[in-house]
Amino acid sequence: MHAWPASEVPALPGQGRDLRIHDTATGGLVTLDPGPVARIYVCGITPYDATHIGHAATYNAFDLVQRVWLDTKRQVHYVQNVTDVDDPLLERAERDGLDWTVLAEKETALFREDMTALRMLPPRHYIGAVEAIPGIVPLVERLRDLGAAYELEGDIYFSVESDPRFGQVSHLDAAAMRLLSAERGGDPDRPGKKNPVDPMLWMAAREGEPSWDGGSLGPGRPGWHIECVAIALDHLGMGFDVQGGGSDLVFPHHEMGASHAQVLTGEFPMAKAYVHAGMVALHGEKMSKSKGNLVFVSRLRNDGVDPAAVRLALLAHHYRADWEWTDQVLQDAVTRLGHWRAAVSRPDGPPAEALVEEIREALANDLDAPAALAAVDRWVVLQEQSGGTDTGAPGVVSRAVDALLGVAL
Repeated sequence: MHAWPASEVPALPGQGRDLRIHDTATGGLVTLDPGPVARIYVCGITPYDATHIGHAATYNAFDLVQRVWLDTKRQVHYVQNVTDVDDPLLERAERDGLDWTVLAEKETALFREDMTALRMLPPRHYIGAVEAIPGIVPLVERLRDLGAAYELEGDIYFSVESDPRFGQVSHLDAAAMRLLSAERGGDPDRPGKKNPVDPMLWMAAREGEPSWDGGSLGPGRPGWHIECVAIALDHLGMGFDVQGGGSDLVFPHHEMGASHAQVLTGEFPMAKAYVHAGMVALHGEKMSKSKGNLVFVSRLRNDGVDPAAVRLALLAHHYRADWEWTDQVLQDAVTRLGHWRAAVSRPDGPPAEALVEEIREALANDLDAPAALAAVDRWVVLQEQSGGTDTGAPGVVSRAVDALLGVAL
């Protein structure tokens, strides 16, 4: 599966700072020192509907991670998946009378268009669950051989008790785990499971549903968590720098993925930092496909909204914060974009070197994009009020905003 085209990232003078970022597993800030190649895995979409603002906010956060690393002169090895076969996709396809593969391809193509418009840097490897199946089957077989998986009516489940470190990503108690498992695709009430939250590794073929050759597992399709583990281990290896996604993935998805990988490899941890973006609400409720309270990026674009304004609206909120999308949020971003573009269109301005360092410092401090925006606002106010004599300053500001914040002025 191919990703989307990359926008050019302007080179800036000097060098950025190492990133300090919040790690869910430890509950505090950690300073990442990836070495010459930084490795990041971000969980992708299930393509049964268009990209909404909640998605965009999550991918914006990890786009900033990449930009901070690139500014430190590192290479970035970024991997993202697409869960292009799953129950919600199959259910939506049946509801709308579509072939599920056609629906998946259509929505994945739209996602690529939205990511391109928002200037999100593409992953080096963009992998669909279906194309990953040949690598998933041997991992499930190995977990079974290690005694970490068991069969229940043809389905294969992972035993969470096989990992002594299970629970060290989310730090939830058993009751909370069971509740979230039921809400987020699990089946804690299924009779015969060793532990209610044990996740499915391989679903035996169901009548009328797609299935693939599972070798000794029999025909079927993979579970959600093992999909990401197989892709991450194949392309990044164990101990990569950042596992990213929305905060709704902490449990069960990232907890289960960590345990799968740790049992498979005997190594710890799967990722050096588990980083999670907050949720975006609309009309007081978390934006989600199940509730239908969505603001689609493609619809905003079709309505003539500048994607740069959408990106500024996202950047105005700290990536870990839960916040609400409103018309005023978008209008504030449109206004800010207009001021910024007018300021950098002038032939000269106040010196900008200190501003570049302020943006770098803000982003290195747990991706504090609102602080970075405030720094640019201050330079713009100086430009509007008194101007300056530095003929290179507007260009420096424009390049810095593009390189570090992903906003083209």
